[in-house]
Amino acid sequence: MARAIAQVLGAAEKRDGFLEGNGWLVGWCVGHLVELAPADAYDPKYSKWRYADLPIVPAEWQYRVLPDTRKQYNVLAGLMNDSRVESIVCATDAGREGELIFRTAYHLAGCTKPMKRLWISSMEDSAIREGFDSLRPGSDYDGLHQAALCRQKADWLVGINATRLFSVLYGRTLNIGRVMSPTLALIAQREAEIAAFEPVPFYTVELACGGMTLTGERISVKEDAAAIAAACEDSAAILQTVERREKSEKAPALYDLTTLQRDANRTLGYTAQQTLDYLQALYEKKLCTYPRTDSRYLTDDMEGSVPVLASAAAVICGVEVPGAVLSSQVCDSGKVSDHHAIVPTKDAATADLSALPMGEHEVLRLVSLGLIRAVCPAHRYAETTVTVECGGHSFTVKGKTVLVMGWRACAARPSDTALPDDLAQGQTLAVEAVQVKEGQTAPPKHFTEDTILASMECAGAEDMPDDAERRGIGTPATRAAILEKLVDTGLVERKKAKKITSLLPTQAGSSLVTV
Repeated sequence: MARAIAQVLGAAEKRDGFLEGNGWLVGWCVGHLVELAPADAYDPKYSKWRYADLPIVPAEWQYRVLPDTRKQYNVLAGLMNDSRVESIVCATDAGREGELIFRTAYHLAGCTKPMKRLWISSMEDSAIREGFDSLRPGSDYDGLHQAALCRQKADWLVGINATRLFSVLYGRTLNIGRVMSPTLALIAQREAEIAAFEPVPFYTVELACGGMTLTGERISVKEDAAAIAAACEDSAAILQTVERREKSEKAPALYDLTTLQRDANRTLGYTAQQTLDYLQALYEKKLCTYPRTDSRYLTDDMEGSVPVLASAAAVICGVEVPGAVLSSQVCDSGKVSDHHAIVPTKDAATADLSALPMGEHEVLRLVSLGLIRAVCPAHRYAETTVTVECGGHSFTVKGKTVLVMGWRACAARPSDTALPDDLAQGQTLAVEAVQVKEGQTAPPKHFTEDTILASMECAGAEDMPDDAERRGIGTPATRAAILEKLVDTGLVERKKAKKITSLLPTQAGSSLVTV
């Protein structure tokens, strides 16, 4: 990112840890250069874990520079305090954590120089230029910094105190995290529900008549189903109702990170972390916009550029551009938070995509397909519901006829199950065959990365007051890392069966949740 920004600014001379030129010094962070100090920095007695010392709540929070990144921090601190420097531009990721990374280093270096904010969602040269032409005062983002501090301190307080409490009580290390533990609890709870599930058999009677197969209601007793089937064999079916309704299914919104990770897991088999890594690489190559977003719309001022982006997406996918690009249905500034939705950049249309690794190419194609779908017209179809009465019981069947394919032309196409068009109320239909179908209730499904991401996104929504902002567990930027940490620490394992990879709690994970 620093190289891309420096190139636009004309800072081409390489120095040790920064770039210089044209009146600019461009330095960079390496992740979180600075972190909250560990417990024993506040008092040496905290180096031992004791129940009597809990809870540990610092009166004044302390920070420390990470040993691995001290050299780069020293470079940045030196640049910020350089007498040639009149003001600072914060150009870290335009989001909560990016704000925290910069501000912590800025404050720890004792810098008090004026600070402005670069806020961009694309690494294209044009986007960087536009961003520098409209720099905002750093104070506009004080609230974002405070939100980041809340997250950081909450993680520290829960992690330090809960981990020490449960480890001391149970005599072994039990790592507790503010996001990790409730996610593990969701997975363990699902497995407990599956283990406790007892299938219940049920029976349905199917009727073949008039070129249709109609189904009766579920019946719990096999003999009752057999009696209904026997009664129908000697009876005619009287057509009770024929209802035809035209329905419309609007195009899905553009991708945010979580919906893209879910689709990539379901269709490509990628983990949430793999999808994020591929997206990050595409972003750095200027082929995709900012990945860590929870918005599924573009801003209103981007409406004019949507046809160009749709053309780029069509080139990437090797398909025709939709006849009518409905730009307005993907633009809504009121639904955009820190960043707009993920879309391919204009540069992607002319890039050599054959040089991309397969994973990056597949994710870019998925993002592009998402844009093409989103600007297409609605999918329209007619749904017909037919009800007949036979042997004193009611049977129904539904049929569907596609009227306008719309966005479904770029997605899984629904089956066209049209019913005969010469049906009329009161009509008598000959019963051609009757059979009893046996089934049983199914247990809940094991979590996949797709479904656990969905659960993390909406977790706790039912327990929140109406005026609360519902954000679930974690953020789009952190959910993938949480899942990887659960796997890496041996609390969750990935298990593949029939092309589906499930997330299952290990014995250690289940016992931790039980504790």
